[in-house]
Amino acid sequence: MSDWIDVISASALLDGENSVVDVDGVDVAVFNLAGTFYAIEDVCSHDGGEIASGVIEGEEIICPRHGARFCIKTGRVTSPPAYEDIPCYSVRIENGRIQVKGV
Repeated sequence: MSDWIDVISASALLDGENSVVDVDGVDVAVFNLAGTFYAIEDVCSHDGGEIASGVIEGEEIICPRHGARFCIKTGRVTSPPAYEDIPCYSVRIENGRIQVKGV
């Protein structure tokens, strides 16, 4: 069974920002969208590169290399060239800290 992993202070991420954290040896991008936090694996399913440095538009992140789009809330791919979703993680806030459910 996986545990909740304390990754970063909730106050460290302003609206529209993200940070890459380690969750059980996996790079995970944690996002603040209008005060709600989301976490997806920091990988583009199209080419395996990182995704967190991409542009955020609304609830989507755009891959910085080839323009694939993913829903930040669910990891669902929304535009090619990617066709596979990326893993999404559960997030909670405990004592002002963001915690991500481990894999």
